[in-house]
Amino acid sequence: MMKVCDVMTKFVVCCKPESNLGEAVELLWRHNCGILPVVNDERKLIGVITDRDICIALGTRNRLAGDVKVGEVASKTVFSCLADDEIHSAMLTMAEHHVRRLPVVNHQNVPVGILSMDDVISHGDMKKWEGGCELYSDEIVRSLKRLWAKPDSRPHAR
Repeated sequence: MMKVCDVMTKFVVCCKPESNLGEAVELLWRHNCGILPVVNDERKLIGVITDRDICIALGTRNRLAGDVKVGEVASKTVFSCLADDEIHSAMLTMAEHHVRRLPVVNHQNVPVGILSMDDVISHGDMKKWEGGCELYSDEIVRSLKRLWAKPDSRPHAR
């Protein structure tokens, strides 16, 4: 059974709610990522902020990036998974909640990685010819279609 830890990006960069958007952008740029888990002083996950969140925040406020705190913009509704969760369960969570990335946390709710649809796609059909593949391209396409569906009450994609 393929687990999230088999597919996820194991390096995770986090920020604090008191960080400003300029600092968050610097982290996103330096580490070539599109999402930052937001953590408290105990490093527990309390939110997420994406490159999209930052763009919208700066485009709709008449404030400089250094004057806006991550905590003002970050989503406090966070969908996450555990490293030992089954990959299909995590994909279902992504599809149901229309998010492209999930923070991967340990049992203390501390981020240990990120699972993105890019990770899932890049692992799709691996070992197909050896009979060991658990992520088939048709399943990935079905998940992507659900992810990109446009229900009336769709939350903004992450």
